[in-house]
Amino acid sequence: METGNQMPTNDTRTGDYNEANDRLTHMTEMEKCMVKLESQGFTSQYRVEKNKLCDITKDKKYKPKDVKAVNFFRFEGITDPEDMSILYAIETADGGKGTLVDAYGLYADEATSSFMQEVEINKKTTKS
Repeated sequence: METGNQMPTNDTRTGDYNEANDRLTHMTEMEKCMVKLESQGFTSQYRVEKNKLCDITKDKKYKPKDVKAVNFFRFEGITDPEDMSILYAIETADGGKGTLVDAYGLYADEATSSFMQEVEINKKTTKS
């Protein structure tokens, strides 16, 4: 084995890497869940502003009574259990479907938490 910056002569690697490691940056459990939800039609992305759910791409706003969380998922950070998030699968009264992400616990967004307390929330479970 050689030392320093020289590559062994039988090594065919170039040593040139321009992209991030997908396994760490793109394939988190939340990411997998979001991809699955998108395949089920949950394509809009939402955030909460001034006690209204805002569709980021369609410039639509909804009151809590016009929103239903049909499912939700909680996630913990890989290295820090206090790094917690919650992903909501949202349906709106006009047929919109999308996702809303919030921190969970200590770092939760107060506006989002307050809004979601007024929303009908369901949790789907599967039979074992």
